[in-house]
Amino acid sequence: MFTLAHLSDPHLPMPRARPVELLGKRATGYVNWWRRRVRLHVPEALAGVVADLAVQRPDHIALTGDLVNISLPTEFQRAADWLAALGRPDEVTVIPGNHDVYVATDWARSLGLWGAYLAGDGAPPAAGFEVFPTLRKRGPVALVGLSSGVPKPPLLATGTLGEAQIARAERLLADLGGQGLCRVVLIHHPPLGSESRFKRLTDAAAFQAMIRRVGCELVLHGHNHRSEVARIAGPTGPVPVLGVTSASAAPGSKYGRARYHLIRIVREAAGWRLDVELRALRADGKGCEPDGRLTFHSGLPLAMVA
Repeated sequence: MFTLAHLSDPHLPMPRARPVELLGKRATGYVNWWRRRVRLHVPEALAGVVADLAVQRPDHIALTGDLVNISLPTEFQRAADWLAALGRPDEVTVIPGNHDVYVATDWARSLGLWGAYLAGDGAPPAAGFEVFPTLRKRGPVALVGLSSGVPKPPLLATGTLGEAQIARAERLLADLGGQGLCRVVLIHHPPLGSESRFKRLTDAAAFQAMIRRVGCELVLHGHNHRSEVARIAGPTGPVPVLGVTSASAAPGSKYGRARYHLIRIVREAAGWRLDVELRALRADGKGCEPDGRLTFHSGLPLAMVA
């Protein structure tokens, strides 16, 4: 059995910024944070999730983006320090979210600070978006990381993969399927096409068409700040698409209490069984507790266990 922890959208606390740093889109995001979002994402909740991860000791951690808020230089360094405390680069796989590319930035001073967490196996720290899709093999599991984060105009939180990235992902997933690995795709934006036009993945239809052709065993995403499950038709049956609540969601917030998911992956005669335990922040904030279970069987209809 292989245990994968999935968390997303930690939205680490926003540092104060100088006026010169708030030109363009950053200005609206900065005001929005201090007026509203600062009460939705709290460091105490994230600390409880991280403490529980240390107790559960999963084999690997997948983090599907939005570590920062408006891509300030100081945010990236703070996030790098937080990642170092969370785990080593070989223990934690990170993909970027839309807030991590809120505006265009110099890679070396922004996402480059997390380069070792973004890179695929055997590769140097990621030096640009061209590294995606990335591949990390851990036991029977192949983690395929995609980047849907692209700088967008103010008031837009949409994402785009692009034809080239989708084509590379298709070839990679087909090859991994031939190797008999459990293929887990990591993407920040939900690839469903059902979100509002201000938050959606713009090429969700192309991504879904690719999954219909080559399949995978599981798609993990963030962005919506809620635990949710959907599916995409695959060549051998429905592919589960699992989103997770923000790892820093304040108790009583509109997102509900912070959560992360523990995914236990077991090989079956007909494919794979994926047992998902939803773990939610306890009332005392010191760790998490079980908050529901899901069971997926690759190539078979989804089953939900209360």
